[in-house]
Amino acid sequence: MCGIAGYIAKDKQTLDPEILDRLRDALGHRGPDGDGRYVKGPIGFIQTRLAIIDLNTGDQPLYHENGSALVANGEIYNYVELRKSLCEASFKTGSDSETALRVYARDNIDGFDQLRGMYAFAIHDAIENQVVLCRDPFGIKQLYYVETPEFFAFASEAQALIAAGLVARDVREDARAELLQVQFTTGSDMIFDGIKRLLPGETIVLNNGRIIERRRRQILRDTGAVGTNLETALTDWDRVFEESVRLHQRSDVDYSMFLSGGVDSASLLGMMHRLNERPVTAYTAAFEASSVHDERQIAREVAKACNANHIEIMFSEDDFWTLLPDVAARMDDPVADYAVLPTYKLANEAARDFKVVLCGEGGDELFGGYGRYRSVTRPLLLGGRVMRSKGTFDKIDVLRPSVLEGWRDGIAASESRENRGKRSRLAVAQAVDCSDWLPNDLLIKLDRMLMAHGLEGRTPFLDPMVADFAYQLPDRLKVRKGVGKFLLRSWLERCLPMAHPFAKKRGFTVPVGEWIAAKGKRLGPLVAQQAGVLEIADPAAVEKLFNTAGKKEGAACWHLLFYALWHQANVLGQAPEQDVFETLAS
Repeated sequence: MCGIAGYIAKDKQTLDPEILDRLRDALGHRGPDGDGRYVKGPIGFIQTRLAIIDLNTGDQPLYHENGSALVANGEIYNYVELRKSLCEASFKTGSDSETALRVYARDNIDGFDQLRGMYAFAIHDAIENQVVLCRDPFGIKQLYYVETPEFFAFASEAQALIAAGLVARDVREDARAELLQVQFTTGSDMIFDGIKRLLPGETIVLNNGRIIERRRRQILRDTGAVGTNLETALTDWDRVFEESVRLHQRSDVDYSMFLSGGVDSASLLGMMHRLNERPVTAYTAAFEASSVHDERQIAREVAKACNANHIEIMFSEDDFWTLLPDVAARMDDPVADYAVLPTYKLANEAARDFKVVLCGEGGDELFGGYGRYRSVTRPLLLGGRVMRSKGTFDKIDVLRPSVLEGWRDGIAASESRENRGKRSRLAVAQAVDCSDWLPNDLLIKLDRMLMAHGLEGRTPFLDPMVADFAYQLPDRLKVRKGVGKFLLRSWLERCLPMAHPFAKKRGFTVPVGEWIAAKGKRLGPLVAQQAGVLEIADPAAVEKLFNTAGKKEGAACWHLLFYALWHQANVLGQAPEQDVFETLAS
């Protein structure tokens, strides 16, 4: 797990080594265990390392005997199996990342389809004098790039490209509209004008700093649902899940996990308990008394049944006000998902004793867990609806008239692209989420909040073999009688019944609405006068909104508050102060 970046000067331009210094410094928090550098003519790579596998000889760049070099961020979990097929005697290190370099040397970019893991890496092909960039098929690890007539540059975080002086802090209006309405942004163009995301599963090949080839690995097959009965599916799932968790536990350092009261994390802990002789350490976020659902009791019962070392981390209202400025500042690719806050605090606590944590992201998307999936499968007359057809600011007269124009264009494009082949309406909805919601909300959140503390997050549900199994299940094993994740719940009921898997799903909620409403009169004027908010909203209307916030208004208040803090840090470049109020007042 690392931070990587690179710079390629075009047309005989020279490489300024200070640019590599600035990129390295901006990514230092991602790799506290060391850094490396590769320079070959106009091509330069840097890497900052968080050492997880091959602690002694895994420093990067990694080199092939043909002169090619690699820098990588992430983990390739099936590296043990790949080494056996790649002439293990030729390996120079025990690093999992070296397998990507040797797969490429043997099979070119076609070989990347063999990789199981989370990764974003760069290879300088010394023979063809080309640079290859590749990202894992779920987009667990991010990679951003800038292309100009003078250079091509890339980095694990967009803020590094800005900090290195390679691109301006100009906000794209259509991406801002998406963020305000649905809390994340879609597609390859991120919110900063000129910075692009390498898409999940995408590989690009560059010659002289220019893209000459693109290829994309699809993780969700279009073969249509595979007919199977419940008993067969449960047996097959047990085998597939056990193998994925076993591979995701490969590490030369200790690992832990995040546990909520939900089905996904309970399933993960249950399987880790099966595979580990020693007790697993599980971290759970808890909240002060409020109206939101608190799943601590279920988490306690599951942890007890699995003999886990269970650690509850209280997230308070004070934490909300003090941590939010720093959290917003670290979300250079912004996600207005309030779950970033407890994730940030959990990561801070877990990083005191661990470098790796396993998480349950992906279970809802692959097994059909969200309520919106059940809605899209119903006829419109019976309560069905299109996903994300409404936004946070619909019927809230606060923003200037043109601000939200085209806010749903990116989502509509994903729906059109994924509605193909033999896919059912449910399968299309899942694919749309795997295209944008998963990589551009949940996985950005996980990456930034954990790497802020030098902690690696692993997601066993987001594995090619898991996806191949789960996505092709018939709809009746995903959603049955209004219950999502039917197969996963059935498996958990047999393996860990104290998780109460068929209890009504309440979701993970942070009481931000209550906390904002209680401080609305003080908060409204501060938010209304922020530079980013003044560009998009009427100040008087913002103050009124914060003064009268109900449930729907509370969501709008949260999005405005997050955007104000994000804009101040990431657009204006102002460092956060002690808490929300001091930061906004500054």
